Amino acid sequence: MKRILLALAGGLMIGAIAATHAKLPPPPAKSDAEKAAEADKAAAAKAKDAELNAKAQDKAVANYKKNKGIAMDTPKTAPAAKAKKK
Repeated sequence: MKRILLALAGGLMIGAIAATHAKLPPPPAKSDAEKAAEADKAAAAKAKDAELNAKAQDKAVANYKKNKGIAMDTPKTAPAAKAKKK
């Protein structure tokens, strides 16, 4: 019984190793229409990413401008302390 199990396990291991080293056939060549469609899709994705990046930058600038006044008001106590030392 052990011999049968060992032979079966060995066969499965050999099959698994052979399957992992098998070479797949190359994909079929793309036609010009498929290449053009893929290029158009990539260009559209790049344009969308650029638009989203510009929106994020605009939002960051608006947030900076909005919060800049608050940050500028709080350090006004520091120059007064320097004036007392002189």
